Amino acid sequence: MECKPAITTVSLGSCKFHSITDKIDEAARNGFKAIELFIDDLEALARDISPVPATLVPSRDSVLAAAHKIRHQCDTLGVIVLNLQPLRFYEGLVDRKKRNQILDEVLPIWMDALKILGADTILVPSNFLPSDPETGLPQTVGDLDIIVEDLRELAARGTQHEHRIKFAYEALAWGTHVNTWEKSWEIVQAVNQPNLGLALDTFNIAGAIYADPTTEDGRVVDTAEADLSASLGRMASTLDISKLFIVQIADGERLSQPLHPGHPFYVAGQPSRLSWSRNCRLFLCENDRGGFLPVLRILKAILDLGWTGYLAYEVFSRSLADSDHRTPALHAERGKRSWQQLCKISETQMNQSESSSPSGFKLRGMGLLESVVLEVQRGVDSGVSHGSIVM
Repeated sequence: MECKPAITTVSLGSCKFHSITDKIDEAARNGFKAIELFIDDLEALARDISPVPATLVPSRDSVLAAAHKIRHQCDTLGVIVLNLQPLRFYEGLVDRKKRNQILDEVLPIWMDALKILGADTILVPSNFLPSDPETGLPQTVGDLDIIVEDLRELAARGTQHEHRIKFAYEALAWGTHVNTWEKSWEIVQAVNQPNLGLALDTFNIAGAIYADPTTEDGRVVDTAEADLSASLGRMASTLDISKLFIVQIADGERLSQPLHPGHPFYVAGQPSRLSWSRNCRLFLCENDRGGFLPVLRILKAILDLGWTGYLAYEVFSRSLADSDHRTPALHAERGKRSWQQLCKISETQMNQSESSSPSGFKLRGMGLLESVVLEVQRGVDSGVSHGSIVM
């Protein structure tokens, strides 16, 4: 199979203003036949089915009822659910009671919901809990043995479930102890369980070692290019493609001024990369909106490994909080245009002669793609500008 596009439901609007049913409708209308379901969207629908105070989590029955409703809509539209995410703030907790509560109370509901949805994977991001606001003490530990133990137990619970659940561990660029794909890969190898693998995200890979929103040009001073090249070299030589479960794609906006106190996105005590991520992700090829990360270079490295699965847009942005009812449609359309541009780049590079420069951008696994977005709208001029792609 060749790569196909997917979209994470958070990329289509905030659950505070936009229903998951509208998001799925717009995803399907714009050619996305696969979604990654955000837990916030599932729980928002559960609250609509059985209202509870905002301080309480929805009941198991209401969450599963919401999962049934989503599955019915997806089946009707020919859309599949790839995974449920993110299982936040789990590994390395100082408070072991909280860790056990996630295992014993939260996880079983997620796994039962996955079975209903027809999916089999849960994404687990690296922990970024800050210090306890009351005591000032850390809420997480960087002890590799404890992190491995926690993820191994998660994998064991997934194996015991009748649906046999997989888990994809993702290094967030602002993770407290795990913020690079290399560190997450080290942990996955140490866990050594068949149902625990990696989630790679072009934004987080670039965000950790290439980008720095606190600098003038948005890059890590002096070392950005060298560090990225070295990291992608390690990826090519060490990463086992069979342990890669999820690939997410997003670019980032270059800020007009460094993200320091006084900046509109600055939040005291919050990692700058987190503030930037929540406000400034972009779809790929949106250079006109300020996209500047070398995400196509990272994507090429992942595809060169042999990845042929879905490429899922995960785009957080301040624009998602717009209460306008058109927000899901506008973001789905942006995703469609982005995919068309990626396909155009792929076709251009695949058609180049074998004697072309080895630095040329050639997306193995995406050449001659039959994009599902073109089933909806054909002949659209993508208007891609190759010259503005940061290689």
